[in-house]
Amino acid sequence: MLGFARKYARKFNFAVELSLADVISLPYPDGTFDWAISVATYHHIKGEKERQMALSELRRVLKPGGEAFITVWNRWQPRFWFKGKEVAVPWRKRDKTLYRYYYLFSYAELERLVKQAGFDVLNSFPEGSYHFPLKLFSRNICLLVKRKR
Repeated sequence: MLGFARKYARKFNFAVELSLADVISLPYPDGTFDWAISVATYHHIKGEKERQMALSELRRVLKPGGEAFITVWNRWQPRFWFKGKEVAVPWRKRDKTLYRYYYLFSYAELERLVKQAGFDVLNSFPEGSYHFPLKLFSRNICLLVKRKR
């Protein structure tokens, strides 16, 4: 992901500082950012306590009133209807198949966790390519949250 970020930063002439870090212990002082983006991160964290710690860490590095955009995989997308909340999803890498851990969230569960971490939910919605009337079955859950002051 850092490689993609560097590529697009060059392509669009963005000045960026990128770092690889543990989402439970971010290397930034309190209240550093006005905005944050977390795409496909929290569904890879094992353990509810650890997921809550990661969301609290996101809150810590945001300024009061700062906003974050978060995406995770949805538990209720049709391909997971008959599976548990924790799954190993196969990913092909050249000639190997790797199994990656996923924790599958519901809209209500993710909203509850971000509120417990000290955020207000500004918007909760499916990804832009989802065009059905019920958001419940979307592939991804997208949240726009705001750090409480």
